Amino acid sequence: MTAHAAADSRLPTPGRPPPPDLFPALEPLLAQVSSPIDYVGGEVGCVRKPWNPIPGSPTARWALLFPDAYQVAIANQGVQILYELLNERPDALAERAYTPWPDLEALLREAGIPAFTVDTHRSLAAFDVVGVSLATELGYTNILTCLDLAGIPLRSADRTDTHPLVVAGGHGAFNPEPLAPFLDAVVLGDGEEAVGRVSDAIVQWKQQARPGGRDGLLRTLAMSGLAYVPALYRVSYWPNGPISEVTPVDDDVPPHPAKHTVHDLDAWPYPKAPIVPFSAAIHERMSVEIFRGCTRGCRFCQAGMITRPVRERSAYTIGEMAAQGLAATGYPEVGLTSLSSADHTEIEPILRGLADRYAGTSVGLSLPSTRVDAFNVDLAEELIRGGRRPGLTFAPEGGSERMRRVINKMVTSEDLLRTVRAAFSRGWRSVKLYFMCGLPTETDDDVAAIADLARRVVVAGREESGRRDIGCTISIGPFVPKPHTPFQWAAQATPEVVDHRLRVLRDAVDRDRSTRRAIAIRAAGGRTAQVEGLLARGDRRVADAIEAVWRAGARFDGWREHLRLDLWEQVGGEALAQHGIDIAWVTGRERDEAEVLAWDHLDAGLDRGWLWDDWCEAIEGGGVEDCRWSGCYDCGVCTTLGAETQIGPSGGGIGRPPWAEKALDGGV
Repeated sequence: MTAHAAADSRLPTPGRPPPPDLFPALEPLLAQVSSPIDYVGGEVGCVRKPWNPIPGSPTARWALLFPDAYQVAIANQGVQILYELLNERPDALAERAYTPWPDLEALLREAGIPAFTVDTHRSLAAFDVVGVSLATELGYTNILTCLDLAGIPLRSADRTDTHPLVVAGGHGAFNPEPLAPFLDAVVLGDGEEAVGRVSDAIVQWKQQARPGGRDGLLRTLAMSGLAYVPALYRVSYWPNGPISEVTPVDDDVPPHPAKHTVHDLDAWPYPKAPIVPFSAAIHERMSVEIFRGCTRGCRFCQAGMITRPVRERSAYTIGEMAAQGLAATGYPEVGLTSLSSADHTEIEPILRGLADRYAGTSVGLSLPSTRVDAFNVDLAEELIRGGRRPGLTFAPEGGSERMRRVINKMVTSEDLLRTVRAAFSRGWRSVKLYFMCGLPTETDDDVAAIADLARRVVVAGREESGRRDIGCTISIGPFVPKPHTPFQWAAQATPEVVDHRLRVLRDAVDRDRSTRRAIAIRAAGGRTAQVEGLLARGDRRVADAIEAVWRAGARFDGWREHLRLDLWEQVGGEALAQHGIDIAWVTGRERDEAEVLAWDHLDAGLDRGWLWDDWCEAIEGGGVEDCRWSGCYDCGVCTTLGAETQIGPSGGGIGRPPWAEKALDGGV
């Protein structure tokens, strides 16, 4: 019996009983896999709702799929937020699913057991929606693994009313075109409000006896602006390869689906009770998102561009989220997360308030994402007050001042040295510095400057601390141009250029015998980056390559030991050749302003002309200041979305809500 047949026998139809629990069939297999605890469920914080929470009333049932291994997926905050929000609704339920490791995948196929959720071990095919998180392009083949194991046809066009909707979200959703044939719908932007509105549509559709079947529901989602439905858009191409146009199939379909934006983060204090994994996860801390969005304007940074505008949480809400999360999880650390956490306008009183609250306890504080020019001695003092010393990572991104102007990372070498001196003076002995190579206009000298900067950091650390045991780790990531950024038109450096630049860097580090042993280099190769680039900026023709390499055995491409570059280059290359294109054409070709990009019809709120002007400014080496402090640059987000930057002071503090401050002044 195949996994497909097993899943078909459990497909939901009106009046049928709930799908069976697959764990009795699964349990005997777990003794044969490398990490059986990953598939058991039942963790602290998990939710097991009945299949029909309100008997006789329709329910929106979601299987939230993060297409990676459990230890990576369990730490994803976006999935945790949606999981809580959906399960708080009486007319909805949500369960979690992850991609089984290859050892379990093989056993599932042999035993005919479909892909399942870890909460109740129900088949993915039994749910109304398989909600897929597109956090990284290198997880795309894992999506196909899960769909196939569940007995869900890979292609949307092959699904019937008996199959769930496959709905994607996350940062990768801002160019879903390489996955478009596999997806039924795509939700752009913030999910907190959107997931509720999609659930409302599903419940209403069921109440009305499913008018139009799945196609009717999808058209409702598209016409209401809730989701982008790829099947409702036609893509045509010029004979030489580029896209000619992307058009809706009829006038009722919005030509430019827009992203969802949560305007008041204080109204959405999630997650409240994160799931605590049984096995080790990549992050084990209570993460509190202190603000969303970034207006620093780094030209390579998709996350900063697509999450605009900046919306800060108040100090009071941050404190309450930390307290509630610690009580629910027992974690020993609070991580204050954002794209650049030290940029919160109230970061010092927030850290001071939390340090005061948890003084004398075992709770530590960390800033996992910190800009070079926003860290100072005062922040360092608050971070170590609880007795813990979190790791410090800074991201200059470019080695030379010229390179940092090109990418609009407006920090200087002196900013970095002042920052690391503050850290070393407070007892830190090592720092990690993140850079990219293969950036637009980059030269060998720009990369060699990374080595010089690392050497100066080590010397500064030795001078400040009076010790020799100072370490600096250089982490190098090859640059991959991303959609909806000023660099979306850039040519990606070839693997040969990237690998050459990495050799230049290693040689430059080795030349100084006094510091070379204190500097470690961690780098990814250029060939891996080329696969990511193909998936990041590809169009619908790339779907054939994804399916071909998956059928040839590609799994867990984001894991170095599993990535099959030979399959992407050979099998994937053959699939692309059927369309008259190749990997180099997608990745290594600079686009001009007139070319229709695969994602141009999807509205992230950014004005395309502004992005182009900033790309031209980058080539000329000009920088742009942060609009939070220097005034509006007309990027388009605030006017398009009816939004605005929200920054402090919030009027409150840790343990004191804003309204309490106003009450003291007679304002309430």
